[in-house]
Amino acid sequence: MKLLTAIVPCYNEEQAIPFFYDEMERVIKTFQEKYRDVEFEFLFIDDGSSDGTMEALRSLREKDKRVRYVSFSRNFGKEAAMYAGLEKSRGDYVVIMDADLQDPPSLLPDMYAAICDEGYDSAATRRVTRKGEPPIRSFFARMFYRLINRISRTEIVDGARDYRIMTRQMVNAILSIKEYNRFTKGIYGWVGFRTKWLEYENVERVAGETKWSFWKLFLYALDGIVAYSTTPLSIATFSGLVLSMLSVAAILFIIVRKLVWGDPTNGWPSLVCIMLFIGGLQLFSIGIVGQYLAKTYLETKNRPIYISREEINETDYTDSVSE
Repeated sequence: MKLLTAIVPCYNEEQAIPFFYDEMERVIKTFQEKYRDVEFEFLFIDDGSSDGTMEALRSLREKDKRVRYVSFSRNFGKEAAMYAGLEKSRGDYVVIMDADLQDPPSLLPDMYAAICDEGYDSAATRRVTRKGEPPIRSFFARMFYRLINRISRTEIVDGARDYRIMTRQMVNAILSIKEYNRFTKGIYGWVGFRTKWLEYENVERVAGETKWSFWKLFLYALDGIVAYSTTPLSIATFSGLVLSMLSVAAILFIIVRKLVWGDPTNGWPSLVCIMLFIGGLQLFSIGIVGQYLAKTYLETKNRPIYISREEINETDYTDSVSE
């Protein structure tokens, strides 16, 4: 028998968990009609939830001994939750999916078929529409993917989700990357392996509210750029070089004008504007350098990616769902 581990990061998903479990049970029955040699286990990662998420997980555990969970001591973020899930997973195949059903479980048979029947190392998903999202958020998301693929050698597919099934070999490759500041979408591309992409239209949350504000998404995008491109440092260097050359040219122009035409040097308002512009550019460049230094500083601390407070690691595959 082969084991498929479903990793489900959860942060305040008390309302969504019952819907997710019921839908997964329906899909698993259909799945095992075709692939009878595959067992499932659920691995929920509670990312320091403040609602009744843990109570819901404990209730699931009492009903279904295939359910395991890890509860963090505080909120460490989804990246840490996904890493913990990969680290604690025991399956021959591993799938990461959200509890809010925005990652349709109905795609699981096709995703598994890509690995089992077609020889791929992973099957990933991407949204082809962003229906239901605020237009400004969708616009900046598209711009981010365009930007990161222009300035980075690591390909990140537009609309890519964390919803992905992987072989154990690929999981081990991802776990070998121990960096503290994680951007998993970039890690997927960096480790390589053959990936089949499945497309689907955006699905609304089944319950609860999104935990990703515009500001959090902006910071996450910034982490991705800093993690997988040094182009911002090159831009800062190039900008400084160009401004230096322009300043030398301006000085020569002023000297020549004074010697030839005898014009007085005036125009203090424009001088103030230029000073403010250059000062702002300097602060911007220092900020870019600061981002890279900050990430380096955090890496050198060698802090754990997460700290668990409670874990259930035993799984009974013979006792699936109690009546």
